[in-house]
Amino acid sequence: MGIPQRDAALDALGNPVRRTILHILSSGPLPVGEIASELPVSRPAVSKHLQILERVNLVTHEKRGNRNLFRLDAQGFAAARLALESFWEGSLASFALVAENTKPRRKST
Repeated sequence: MGIPQRDAALDALGNPVRRTILHILSSGPLPVGEIASELPVSRPAVSKHLQILERVNLVTHEKRGNRNLFRLDAQGFAAARLALESFWEGSLASFALVAENTKPRRKST
């Protein structure tokens, strides 16, 4: 059984090169060559990172002539954001439970 899609997206975000690729794509769609020109890794390595990002729905691509233009995938980011928010919601719920069940201390004077 594979890991859930949202967990796979979070795993993909754990790599600094992939995070940089996403940052580069935040300005708009780009071909692999232009993305690679901004990174200290080879073009084939960038292609592999893009495949991983596409597999977890953080990027998508479209063919334009003989080039593939990659762009951010809003739906994939929404799923990753929900996964991150679930951690925050759990932490807030735990804090509220502790706060509700803790008697305030009286200040000694």
